[in-house]
Amino acid sequence: MNLKAPTDVVIYSIEKAIKSYRKFAQKNIRKVESNITIDQALLLILLQNRPNLTQVEMAEILFKDYASITRMIEIMVKNDYLTRNENQEDRRRKELIISEKGKEILQKLFPIIEANRNTALRGLSDPEIAQLDSILKKIIKNCS
Repeated sequence: MNLKAPTDVVIYSIEKAIKSYRKFAQKNIRKVESNITIDQALLLILLQNRPNLTQVEMAEILFKDYASITRMIEIMVKNDYLTRNENQEDRRRKELIISEKGKEILQKLFPIIEANRNTALRGLSDPEIAQLDSILKKIIKNCS
């Protein structure tokens, strides 16, 4: 049996595209805020849009394990991007709230994130982007 080289398989290109984008995006984020990672920025955006998510849900959405999310949150609380309060309805749970510093970081990062996304998708038409999204969703479904 003769398998194609990993670099000759489309899955390799997908992974390389993701890694290239993350490296590119992190470099640009560091220009604005040297103390935050791309994953921490994504967590801030996620909390801004869906503040009632549990840590398990955050981990699933960000493709992280629960322990990684817990460590990330600890660092973000320490760096004053987030505050943690007791949940009034369930004292076993903690509420994560974006701090003022976290909100300022989001304001600074928004144009960088938009520029990163636009740069990555430059030269692709809207129909091509829609087709790519559809194809990637099929691959995700096939692997789920």
